[in-house]
Amino acid sequence: MAATHTPSPEHPAPLLEPPRARTSRTPSVTRGNAELYGWLFMRLSGVLLVLLVVGHLVVQLVLAGGVSKVSFAYVAGRWASPFWLAWDLIMLWLALLHGANGLRTIVNDYAQHTATRLWLKALLYVATGFTVLLGTLVILTFDPNLR
Repeated sequence: MAATHTPSPEHPAPLLEPPRARTSRTPSVTRGNAELYGWLFMRLSGVLLVLLVVGHLVVQLVLAGGVSKVSFAYVAGRWASPFWLAWDLIMLWLALLHGANGLRTIVNDYAQHTATRLWLKALLYVATGFTVLLGTLVILTFDPNLR
């Protein structure tokens, strides 16, 4: 049986420093529930993404006969169905937003200066918005008659 260490005056518990100490410029006011919602979104979107991606891989690799069978005609036939169109669109949106939320958390944790944090998050939001818009445009305006 392992012995546990109980702090005492002779052997105090180690002092743990916060990852980033508060300064006079750090706001002491909390941001409300935004971080809670971001945390909850990561958990829910992660579970949903696992289901969507595993389903996608099973259909693409097992049922459709492998990657060698995927062609322009295969994609055109697949996206002719509103079900698969919605599946791929939801998977795209969730993957991009899940990744952007994770990067936002990393920027908040590691960017030291407020201005740096502001610019990195602004760049992240613009890049995410552009990629979501472009990906959605490609999926929704796909024309199978281009050949």
